[in-house]
Amino acid sequence: MRSTHAQNAGIARPDPGSIFQPLRRLGLNAQQAYALSGVAVLLALWAAGTHFLAGGLPLAASLAPGATFQSLYELVSTGQLTSHTAMSLQRVLVGLALALLIGVPVGLAVGGSRTLENASGTAFQFLRMISPLSWMPIAVMVFGIGDAPIYFLLTFAAVWPIMLNTAAGVRQLDPKWLMLAKSLSATRREVLFRIVVPGILGNVLTGVRLAIGIIWIVLVPCEMLGVSSGLGYYILDTRDRLAYSELMAVIVLIGALGFLLDGLAQRAYRHWSRGAR
Repeated sequence: MRSTHAQNAGIARPDPGSIFQPLRRLGLNAQQAYALSGVAVLLALWAAGTHFLAGGLPLAASLAPGATFQSLYELVSTGQLTSHTAMSLQRVLVGLALALLIGVPVGLAVGGSRTLENASGTAFQFLRMISPLSWMPIAVMVFGIGDAPIYFLLTFAAVWPIMLNTAAGVRQLDPKWLMLAKSLSATRREVLFRIVVPGILGNVLTGVRLAIGIIWIVLVPCEMLGVSSGLGYYILDTRDRLAYSELMAVIVLIGALGFLLDGLAQRAYRHWSRGAR
């Protein structure tokens, strides 16, 4: 009744998407417009929070968006973060590669054998629930100071989603394809690389995307294990120098790089899914 009365009175109903018209004029679609609006709200909350804290804590002004992005620009333009960023990405790639080398073969074995699945399921779930950071003292004791304990912790963190998704992919394979390969006297190698691997690739990519998210979160505290490079190390360095605007700048960079890595993994999965149709 109320809406009908408004229409009869000639009152136009507001368009919920009208507030995004300036963004759409820039060639952005609705999803991108909403995403940018969410980022804008986050920045506003960040600015309001630091402004509120600055009243009783003067150092909080160094954490404000303005000071943070100014420091980020200076750090990037002068190349101070280049080597640290490259080292962190290298560690991610090495940890992910080791997790793939371990997780995919184990996942193939577990997914292809009900007996092995039943025997290993409880043990794997138990180990998976242990935080990788819990192993930090033991990793340093066994591997010493340097990159070796970091690679161990990153691999331990990333192997579980890859292994479990690989095993799930094997169990979801259509038995008819395996029976067809058997009837054609296909060798184990042919079955593996022509049926199994293409059939589980989507699951493996899903596991890789999950592993990247986990490994990126675990990386920063791992790089506080006595190494002299990496974004985690640089956070400790800025803390010791009381350079809080630089500290926030590195935190923003970590978030941006993690977002880009996840986007690359998602794009790889979409590319595969289009080719698989």
